[in-house]
Amino acid sequence: MKFNTRAIHGGQHDIDPAFGSVMTPIYQTSTYKQTTPGGHKGYEYSRSANPTRSSLEQSLASLENGKYGLAFGSGLAAVDAVLKLLEPGDEVVTTNNLYGGSYRLFTSIFQKFGIKFHFVDMENAQDIVEHINDHTKMIWIETPTNPMMNIIDIKAVSQISSKHKLILAVDNTFATPYLQSPLDLGADIVMHSVTKYIGGHSDLVMGALIVNDKALADKLYFIQNSSGAICGPQDAFLALRGVKTLHVRMQRHCENGKVVAHFLKSHPKVEKVYWPGFQEHPNHIIAKAQMKDFGGMVSFSTKEGSWESAIQILENLKVFTLAESLGGVESLAGHPASMTHASVPKEDRLNMGIVDSLIRLSVGIEDESDLLADLKQALG
Repeated sequence: MKFNTRAIHGGQHDIDPAFGSVMTPIYQTSTYKQTTPGGHKGYEYSRSANPTRSSLEQSLASLENGKYGLAFGSGLAAVDAVLKLLEPGDEVVTTNNLYGGSYRLFTSIFQKFGIKFHFVDMENAQDIVEHINDHTKMIWIETPTNPMMNIIDIKAVSQISSKHKLILAVDNTFATPYLQSPLDLGADIVMHSVTKYIGGHSDLVMGALIVNDKALADKLYFIQNSSGAICGPQDAFLALRGVKTLHVRMQRHCENGKVVAHFLKSHPKVEKVYWPGFQEHPNHIIAKAQMKDFGGMVSFSTKEGSWESAIQILENLKVFTLAESLGGVESLAGHPASMTHASVPKEDRLNMGIVDSLIRLSVGIEDESDLLADLKQALG
């Protein structure tokens, strides 16, 4: 099946054998009747498995051309599960431009347990190699990165990880399975904050992992069940509903993102625009090769360059909503330095390129003329 069909039907088998419901029912139950100890229909306790969650996990695996999917209570819970594959003394090579929550989890939680992280500029994949040693066990990347929209060559990194027998995990949240397929490019694990584009309506918090290797899947299932950071059936139902329109929403996100990026690029008060669709973007050729389109995320900095200039613009927006998160049908705007990346020390933020005047836009699916008019009046 093609992607648009898989978004609606992928992984959905015998959804409701009892009554033939077209939509996956919400199995709002914690436990299941057994005919004899251990005798059940595949479900015994909803931390271990729930039919609504299982349906979502199968759907997500289908979207990513994967075999095994796991849904968690948040994107960070999914990241947490991946890092629990490691042991004290292990090392991870990751990008120096990273979602603030991932950075916080790496440095404030897992670093205390003896995991060492190397934060590397990965725009040239070969720069990773010098940071690999006998203790390295994993490479963690996100592409496009948050919020600088850096592009990392997944195929090139996968060749490095394969050569050194490392696990390659890719945060595919910004691109979504509609635009990018990391497993097909050699990744071992794909992570999503389902909260964002996959859910698509800003009404749930969830994370997911998708893999192809059964041994790796079994380890992650064990961690998921043991740690218990699962999503509930109601959220799984909402995510399934979001999946069914992912392809049509992403088409509009991409269309509007392109218009907004070009508008900002030509505005006299804007210093720089970060969007991988520009030909002058450092890794535009790689983005064009590994992505179907360039997405709806756009970041920009003001020529004035101050914290205050960014705040003034954000407070004057009317259609764009000043809020955390991204990927919903509505357009959102945020200030990374004080919001998504506030937990990152200022020196590290500046090294990433996250200046005080940087604004990150999640361009929604509203009419493009209304979005441009809103940006024009806010910048003016």
